[in-house]
Amino acid sequence: MDTTRLLILSQFFDELSPRSVKKLAEICVPREVGKKEPLFHEGQSGHAMFLLVSGVIQLYKTSSEGKEIVVKSVKPGEVFGEVILFEQNEYPVSARALVNSMVLLLPKQQMLCLLTEEGFRNDFIRMLMKKQRYLTERILYLTAYDLEERFFRYLADQYGKKYEYFLNLSKRDMASNIGTIPETFSRLLARLEREGKIVWNDKVLKLKRGLWG
Repeated sequence: MDTTRLLILSQFFDELSPRSVKKLAEICVPREVGKKEPLFHEGQSGHAMFLLVSGVIQLYKTSSEGKEIVVKSVKPGEVFGEVILFEQNEYPVSARALVNSMVLLLPKQQMLCLLTEEGFRNDFIRMLMKKQRYLTERILYLTAYDLEERFFRYLADQYGKKYEYFLNLSKRDMASNIGTIPETFSRLLARLEREGKIVWNDKVLKLKRGLWG
């Protein structure tokens, strides 16, 4: 067994028992995903779930009008694509890398075999319940906060509360992550710049001192 994979899984799956982590390490396959490269498409037959090791993976759905609706921006340590284990054989969303990323692929058939073991199954269900809480919070985030609040909350959640950020995401991707379209996001940025709250030059975003309170 690759000890590097075991160390990575131990770091990210601290809610799993050492025995369960070891079993995952035995079946996972590392894969590099280049910037903007798709990992899978909505409706595609699912053969694996994934753990993000580094980078950012964006999960999104495409409406009948062709509009992309971001469901989640996956952060390192989070799993995604697990729906193909229990509910359906096709991925319900599309996934692409926003920056160069590394994932661990967890094959569906081997995962289903592991889930027949009670100890592993209980550990895994506990992890999925944690993710369910995130989705509930995401709904609250989109309905309870206006666009400006979502923008600053996103910065704080993804990068911490700072006054200068080096952002490797495009403004278009940032707009998707906070649940809006690029045109609306551009108007927000223009207003924030007029108000002296931000200055965004290329990939460097600077915030007004004292903005975090």
